[in-house]
Amino acid sequence: MYYLNRVNICNIQVDGYSFDEVVDLIADRAVSRNAPQYVVTPNAQHIVTLQRDAHFREIYRNAFLAVPDGVPLLWAAKLFNTPLSGRVNGTDLFEQLCKISAERGLKVFLLGGRPRAADKVMQVLKARHPSLNIVGTYCPPYGFESDSIELQKMNSAIVAAAPDILFVGLGAPKQEYWIYENYLKLGVPVSIGIGVSFELVAGMVKRAPRIMQKNGLEWFFRLIVEPKRLWERYLIGNTTFIWLVIRQKFSLLKLI
Repeated sequence: MYYLNRVNICNIQVDGYSFDEVVDLIADRAVSRNAPQYVVTPNAQHIVTLQRDAHFREIYRNAFLAVPDGVPLLWAAKLFNTPLSGRVNGTDLFEQLCKISAERGLKVFLLGGRPRAADKVMQVLKARHPSLNIVGTYCPPYGFESDSIELQKMNSAIVAAAPDILFVGLGAPKQEYWIYENYLKLGVPVSIGIGVSFELVAGMVKRAPRIMQKNGLEWFFRLIVEPKRLWERYLIGNTTFIWLVIRQKFSLLKLI
């Protein structure tokens, strides 16, 4: 395995590994059980949030991998003449890592998601991969991050289960905040924030058709499905991302 230079997208460093290379890197680290690390999955919304959130930027700087979850990042990198190897979609990564975990005897833990989402996706994944060892699921209640007793209960469950990979579906940047604060004390080889992936794989939230995913329109599909919850994130957030990319492009051209 060789290491590629990271690509600068709006002052955020994104790894240029392909999807398969990312899967191999994560699986190898999980098998080796070296010092705990975590993976972040930047998309356009992350890039926008990172511009104003210094703690989020610190979390990104210390990540084992920062892999491009959104197609707009691929477009931006190409515009800057520093193309990435391809999209590393968080939901696809979750599913493939579960497949590899079943094959290599790795233990996984599912944290977060909507009520019953983790348990439902566990059933789906076990039906696909009977040998997959899901050593625990945990769905914390709303406001758990301010409840010291609940936080201790969560951490104790994870430590007792001793997974090799921890999938965290708490939404960004909450999941990244929690991972960064806890990954060292938990001792899990790899932790990954995967947003709404439990719900998508379990069929609780409908995923965009493959053609929309490939053409960077998954956000539009989700906006149609959940307009009240997502309109600000996508309409305002995507517009801001486009402006940030334009600014960087013109800066690279030394026109401003």
